[in-house]
Amino acid sequence: QVQLEESGGGLVQDGGSLRLSCAASGRSFSTYAMGWFRQAPGKERAFVAAIGRSVAFTYYADSVKGRFTISRDNAKNMGYLQMNSLKRADTALYYCAARAEYFSASRLYIKQEDYDYWGQGTQVTVSS
Repeated sequence: QVQLEESGGGLVQDGGSLRLSCAASGRSFSTYAMGWFRQAPGKERAFVAAIGRSVAFTYYADSVKGRFTISRDNAKNMGYLQMNSLKRADTALYYCAARAEYFSASRLYIKQEDYDYWGQGTQVTVSS
């Protein structure tokens, strides 16, 4: 199993930047694919970005493509989400998620049901 804990959320102005972190403990993080999801008030949780075991393989929701960057440091058991050019529409509770992936370094997942482990979330609020 792996335990996940997000940090780095906060209040930021429209156009600003934040970097979210996801600290993983437990089994080796390098054997897990990971993703970021978010849930805005009154809305369902939605996919944001995913990364395979290898940092070379990433995928983004259209709404964040070109503004957000997902990355990971397997040596530190850390995942990250760099968010630039933030908009009010990005206001949400952000979650990191992970699932074991033993066969392919390039495989990544964009559906919530594909993930087995979740953090508690970190709030991002973008003000105008």
